[in-house]
Amino acid sequence: MLKQALVLAALLLPGAYANAHEYTVGDLHIAHPWSLQLPPNAPNVAAYFIVHNNGKADDRLLSVDSPISDDAQLHEHAMGSNGAMKMQQVQSVAVPAGKDLVFAPSAYHVMLMQPKDRSLLADGKRFPLTLHFEKAGDITVDVAVQKQAPADQPQGHEHTH
Repeated sequence: MLKQALVLAALLLPGAYANAHEYTVGDLHIAHPWSLQLPPNAPNVAAYFIVHNNGKADDRLLSVDSPISDDAQLHEHAMGSNGAMKMQQVQSVAVPAGKDLVFAPSAYHVMLMQPKDRSLLADGKRFPLTLHFEKAGDITVDVAVQKQAPADQPQGHEHTH
């Protein structure tokens, strides 16, 4: 009976591992980087993730880059002067101590402008993204491309920057 349970657990493990990809460097933990499959006519693609700062000191995400684009930018959704939400580039994003920074649709996100290899942006593919933090340094993650947003995707919450 134990042997059967171990075999079953071993068979289930790769599937669970494939869905839950997480990265830790120092006090920062990056959970499930993902992107939506790129529609045929879309010129740019967004990437999302959650940064958990488990430390006692604030950090700051200074920039991002990826080999799939020559221009990767940090963006946020903000209320425009006309009362409509608009997307705008930001120079960096604060990662408060003991809190989560959520990169999600309608919140902070990474924009990859004019991706070079669109074949990497199909469902089931992955591409590298390097996050450059002020204190934690560089963290390279694999962004999972998906047909739809994860069901458990939290809504973004703004932090001052």
